[in-house]
Amino acid sequence: MKRVLVSVEGQTEETFVREMLRKHLWGFDVDLQPVIISTHRVKQGGKFKGGVLRYEQARNEIQRLLSDTNAVAVTTMYDLYHLPSDFPGQATRPAGDGRAKARHLEQAFQNDVASPRFRPHFQVHEFEAFLFVDPARTARLFSVSPALIQQLQKIRDSFPTPEDINDNPLTAPSKRILSLYPRYEKPLYGTLAALEIGLDAIRSECPHFDEWVTWLESLG
Repeated sequence: MKRVLVSVEGQTEETFVREMLRKHLWGFDVDLQPVIISTHRVKQGGKFKGGVLRYEQARNEIQRLLSDTNAVAVTTMYDLYHLPSDFPGQATRPAGDGRAKARHLEQAFQNDVASPRFRPHFQVHEFEAFLFVDPARTARLFSVSPALIQQLQKIRDSFPTPEDINDNPLTAPSKRILSLYPRYEKPLYGTLAALEIGLDAIRSECPHFDEWVTWLESLG
């Protein structure tokens, strides 16, 4: 089985990869192993875990993963939303939809690392976009209120795909959910909702994510 390492931002992404993507990819002879990016690493081997804070941190993590020669490929699952401004390509980030921005930044990241075994992936615009794939299923995890289903569905219907829900600090997918359900906790509800919605539905609604999964399948 082909071993692939994926650098992820936190526990939600780690669980999603382990419980959904990894099991799916076993059928393609690919073993996708998530590794949470570390904000600080010490000589004794302990580490404090967190999101992507700066480009140097991400690049060092990718170089570390690439040193594992048993892995046929290394990739990422980072949010485009709040991606640090010092990432390659940020200064020349194009106008247009999130997928165009993600592809531009992925290519710049790949070029900078310059390894044939590395292909980055950025979520458009963040993990919570998945929760708008099926608003009814998501809402049922939060509340039995029909009004919440209608509110989430209204947001979803305002965009061509969940990946088009924007990255404004007030209206990004996670911010929209929090405004409607303040008790939302990503590590708990994010993973549960994605697992409830299912990989096939997510792929059908999120084309940039689907392109990444198709590439992962091709490695087997």
